[in-house]
Amino acid sequence: MECDEYQRAALRTARDPEARDEFMHLVLGLVGEAGEIAEKVKKPVRDKGSDVTQLDRDDMAAELGDVLWYTAVLASFLGLSFDDVAQRNVDKLADGQRRAVLGGRNTAL
Repeated sequence: MECDEYQRAALRTARDPEARDEFMHLVLGLVGEAGEIAEKVKKPVRDKGSDVTQLDRDDMAAELGDVLWYTAVLASFLGLSFDDVAQRNVDKLADGQRRAVLGGRNTAL
């Protein structure tokens, strides 16, 4: 699935962008969902010596999907194509690798 295709699908379940405080709803929703991921990771760090291999992959996929939804809808609210947001990020990461300020797996972006 392409990013813009996902964005269009996500928008079918989004509130009206003209709704009162919709921007803040989207930003706080994104932060909240990212916090849910952090909370799920915190428990094995606290209780299991940081053994994150015990994380429920289906649960994590669902939470990552929620982050993706909020990101796609927020991009649309700001008038941004999700494909463009993704490409800009890849370009920024590649630039960081070229300047040797970002590590990674040494795979060309």
